[in-house]
Order: sequence, then C-alpha cells, then structure tokens
Amino acid sequence: MTTTQVGGEKRVVANVLRGSIGNLVEWYDWYVYAAFSVYFAKAFFPDGDPTAQLLSTAAVFAVGFIMRPIGGWALGRYADRFGRRAALTLSVTVMAAGSLMIAVTPGFSTIGIAAPVLLLLARLLQGLSVGGEYATSATYLSEVASPGRRGFYSSFQYVTLVAGQLTALGVQIVLQQVLSAEQMYSWGWRIPFLIGAGGAIVVMLLRRGMDESESFEAATKTTGAAPSSSRGSLRVLLQYPRECLLVVGLTMGGTVAFYTYTTYMQKFMINTSGISKDTVAWINFVALLVFVVLQPIAGGLSDRIGRRKLLIFFGVAGTLLTVPIMTTLAHTANPLAAFGLMMLALVIVTGYTSINSIVKAELFPTKIRALGVGLPYALTVAIFGGTAEMIALALKKADLESLYFFYVAGCIGISLLTYYFMRETSAESTIEAEREVHADPVEPERTMAAVRG
Repeated sequence: MTTTQVGGEKRVVANVLRGSIGNLVEWYDWYVYAAFSVYFAKAFFPDGDPTAQLLSTAAVFAVGFIMRPIGGWALGRYADRFGRRAALTLSVTVMAAGSLMIAVTPGFSTIGIAAPVLLLLARLLQGLSVGGEYATSATYLSEVASPGRRGFYSSFQYVTLVAGQLTALGVQIVLQQVLSAEQMYSWGWRIPFLIGAGGAIVVMLLRRGMDESESFEAATKTTGAAPSSSRGSLRVLLQYPRECLLVVGLTMGGTVAFYTYTTYMQKFMINTSGISKDTVAWINFVALLVFVVLQPIAGGLSDRIGRRKLLIFFGVAGTLLTVPIMTTLAHTANPLAAFGLMMLALVIVTGYTSINSIVKAELFPTKIRALGVGLPYALTVAIFGGTAEMIALALKKADLESLYFFYVAGCIGISLLTYYFMRETSAESTIEAEREVHADPVEPERTMAAVRG
C-alpha cells in the first residue's frame, strides 16, 4: 500500500497542504520583485524618467523568465528521474539564494554597474527555481490528488501561486504603513526579500519530510530502483509532439492575460489611471484575495463539467472583453470602479488559471510528466508572459499603450482555437489510465495507446 492510500483523503489533504506551502513561499519570492520594483528601481539604475526606470526593472524581470525554461528542463528532468520531493526541495533552496542576494546587494550609487549585474544574476537564479517549481508542484499536486477531485486539488497550484503574490502585496501594505516613503525607497524594500529568503529556508527543511507521489512510486517499481534513462529524457519528450504543442497553445493566451491582470495591473493603475500607490496596493490585495477563493471553486467545477468548457469561457470572454476592460480602466481614477474592472478580468482568467496545471499533467505519462508539463510551459511563459510587462511599458513610452490591449486579446484569441479543437483531458487522463494499469496490469500498452489517441 502506498503512502497516499494509508490515510485516505486526510493523507491527500496533508500532502496537498505541505506541497502548497512551499509553492506559496516560492511564488512570494518571485512576486516580491514585481511588487517592490517601484521602490528599488532608483537603487539599481541611474536617476532618470520613472517610466524608464520601471522599464529597466521590467527588463530584468523579463530576463528572469529566460531561465524558467532551463529550470523547467533541469528540475523537470530531475523530478522525473529522482522524484517530485527531491526536485521541490532543490528548487526552493535555489530560490532562497536568489532572494538573499537581492536583499544584501548594495545600490548603484555604492558599487556602480555591479549593482544591476548582481540583480540580474539573482533574478536568473529565481527564474531557474520557479521554472522547476511550477513543473514539479503542478505534477505533484495532480498525482497526489484523489481520483475525481484532481481538478479541485490541483487548483491549489494557483491558489498558492496567487497567495504568494497576495502575501507580497500584504507585506508591501504593512511596510507602507510603518515606514515613510523615504525609508521605503532607501532600505525598506530590502525587508521583503529577507523575509522570502528566510521562508524559503524553512520550506527547504519542511519539504525534506514530504511523501512521494503514488504515481512516481508505482513508476519506480515498474522500472526498478535505479533511475531509468527513459525518465525525464528530452528524447522521450520529443515522442509527444502533439502534447507539447497543446501545452504551448493552452498557455500562450493564459500567461499574457495572467501577468497583465495581476503583475502589470499595479503599475498600470499607478502610471496610466493615476491612482496613488497606497490605494492601488489595497485594490490589488482585495481583488487577488477574491481571486484565490475562486480557484478551488472553478477547479471543483471542472471535475463535474470538464476542463475544456472553462477554458473556452476564458478564451471567448478574454478575447471580447480585454480591450473594453483595459480602455475603461485607463480612463478612471475611481478606486471602486478600478477594483470592479480588475475583478471582472480576474473572473475571466480564472477559467484558465484554476485548471491549467491539471490539463497539462493529464496529457503526459509519469515518466515524462514533470518535464512535459514544465519545459513547453516555461518556454511559452518566457516568450509571452515574461515580456508582457516590458511590451506594455514600451508601448506606453511610445504613446501607443492602447495597442497592448489588442495584443493581449489577440494572444487569448489564438489560445481559444486550441481550447476549441482539443479533447477533454479529464475523460482521457493519462494519470487515471496509468492508475488502472498499475492496479491491474493487463494489456497496459493497449490501454495507454487508447489514452494517447
């Protein structure tokens, strides 16, 4: 009997919670950079136009995304060969190093060009970590979840992802209340990075005691104790070209929408709408709090009606409503109206965020699942999600900001085509098929061939 079967549903909940706490800390560390960039931009880059400084920090933010495919490949391969638990522990260790480096690096006025170089290096470490974190945590949560409830439990991937961003905003709000603006710009912005580094170290110790997933344990028994060369191999991944392309199509519109509606929205309200920093922080905090609650509701709904219907909802609504939402928001300074518009956008993107990890996990077999989920996803996020804020700020600087609204809508529209033509993954899940094979290994090749279609 495997570890997840011993305690039944309680064991599943415990595994999900332990995996999710680490995921929260990882994404807190990732998002603290975006939340506090308005304060540390001056510290790392020469004095100049505020938009230019933000554009410089956004460029470093985007460069961090370059490492995400490398992290998705390296840690995804590691997770498929040596286990989800080992990979999750390693990823959070790398994140701790990156956050600590940002916290202690002197500013440009002290060490000159070395300051932005060290900032870039730290961000590359964080990108490596979070690239592997997404792949492994998405795989882990999908595998340890109960059959028939995988949509609900895997939604905690984005519950904790957004909760990490929410925690970063919460820390920002607290610091804004207890520190003056001068102190925030001078040294206060370093505090959240120190918190993140400390939290990552605690999680590193916590993850060492996690249970391994049932699917990985079963696959290990099948191939033997030593890591099989077929597990986590790029060569094997290339045997699933359709699944890899599906991940790219699934992710493109969703990642652009997510980073627009969450990360960039803060700067958009400040720079374009003209709302004060403190008010924007509260708008983002409350909106994201509601957004977190929506994830398991939508994830549970997908267990009943299927994943594809929610994805199509996101695709249709995002394509048609993004331009009106962003255009209206650009011309309002009313906090309540801004909150309502942001909340509408987040309800739409929930159709993607709540289930995107389980949909990807259901496409691949255990031996290649972490790499299959992580690498094509991270490549797509690096190209489209990581550059979203930089493109938006560059268009604003060129007085062409409205073009960005159409860019977002267009990316969602392309993904809508994928959602419309794809199959229902919950009905043809490789996770469930492998579970049946391991329970009664009669004609396993025919069973898996039927799943792959």
